[in-house]
Amino acid sequence: MGRYTKEDILRFAEEQNVKFVRLQFTDLLGIIKNVEIPVDELQKAVDNEMMFDGSSIEGFVRIEESDMLLYPDLDTWVVFPWTSGKGKVARLICDIYNPDGTPFEGDPRRILKKQLEEMHKLGFTDFNIGPEPEFFLFKLDEKGEPTLELNDKGGYFDLAPTDLGENCRRDIVLELEDMGFEIEASHHEVAPGQHEIDFKYADAVTTADNIQTFKLVVKTIARQHGLHATFMPKPLFGVNGNGMHANMSLFKDGENAFYDPSTESQLSETAMQFIAGILKNAQAFTALTNPTVNSYKRLVPGYEAPCYVAWSMKNRSPLIRIPAKRKLSTRIEVRSVDPSANPYLAMAALLASGLDGVKNSLTPPAPIDRNIYVMDKEERESAGIPDLPSNLKEAMEVMKKNEVITKALGEHALANFLEAKEIEWDMFRTQVHPWEREQYLNTY
Repeated sequence: MGRYTKEDILRFAEEQNVKFVRLQFTDLLGIIKNVEIPVDELQKAVDNEMMFDGSSIEGFVRIEESDMLLYPDLDTWVVFPWTSGKGKVARLICDIYNPDGTPFEGDPRRILKKQLEEMHKLGFTDFNIGPEPEFFLFKLDEKGEPTLELNDKGGYFDLAPTDLGENCRRDIVLELEDMGFEIEASHHEVAPGQHEIDFKYADAVTTADNIQTFKLVVKTIARQHGLHATFMPKPLFGVNGNGMHANMSLFKDGENAFYDPSTESQLSETAMQFIAGILKNAQAFTALTNPTVNSYKRLVPGYEAPCYVAWSMKNRSPLIRIPAKRKLSTRIEVRSVDPSANPYLAMAALLASGLDGVKNSLTPPAPIDRNIYVMDKEERESAGIPDLPSNLKEAMEVMKKNEVITKALGEHALANFLEAKEIEWDMFRTQVHPWEREQYLNTY
């Protein structure tokens, strides 16, 4: 049962002087969509009677079957702190339903929930995720358009005056805390203009909801500081890109199923099987965890992003790292995910992959504790370390052939995702880029 009832929501709206409510959901490509209604229509919304045109939303339905229903998740009620005075705005995140009252199979939130149902069948009660989203802050020009000019020259963990984004980052943290986020860390990242704000782990659906809310807050507050925040994976050549490491753990009745004090590593058999499942399906889920053409500019050696399918207790070059903390904090960190991913689909794919390992009692290969970046291809092959896909097209081809990931997505989402990404790849492939003109225009 949820925390809030319909009556609670109507009371909150009145007590908090809310004038508008955004009914928010996420399309297949991870873009936040919303229908804003006056508070007078809130009763209709909480009664699940708000319809919208699903044919206008990326990856939803065709024009001839366009009516869809919004079912607000009442526990996602929050008032945006930056809306004040006469026109306070609140938000409810919605699930998408068909007109006949059945859940829409192409709804990314529904796809994640279906994987959680698979998890429950195996006896686990919770799948907790702690994300680490990174972003860049760029200056705006006189027209309010983003430039490629960074607002600081800071580096990892730097302070002002080098880190000129500090005030903006602090304001973002304050707004998030006002909205109920538990912020664990906020710091400057490795590249100039790059920042990371980590918030407390939660169950998978709440975490995916939080990631979407986080992006909205970061962009809104950055704009108030005359800055543009971007979660683009690799906006600048020659510096680190934006990642969104995912720290994951399975729980069973309040106990961490990844922890076993009797083993040398204190990792349980379940944890080892989950790791094996992630490694087995890693090449296939990459199209979802790294879903843009630009994502693959980040997954290259030399910038701390993983390019190889391996795991380690301490090494930071493989795909999976096991942080040192144990007991309730025992977790698996998947380092390839980037913040352009649709968080619902990415987390569904990671869970489906790990559960594949658990269902089939898979055993992971030996951990790799040396720097994979300095190993040549022959050394990697002899150590059984495959490469992640090197571009979006390659990632899509691998995903199509993988039963675990295609089944997790479902036919509707799979077909629409692949169609959208084929178009994206073709546009990139046929475009003439500035680099090509620099290289070839004078030479040939």
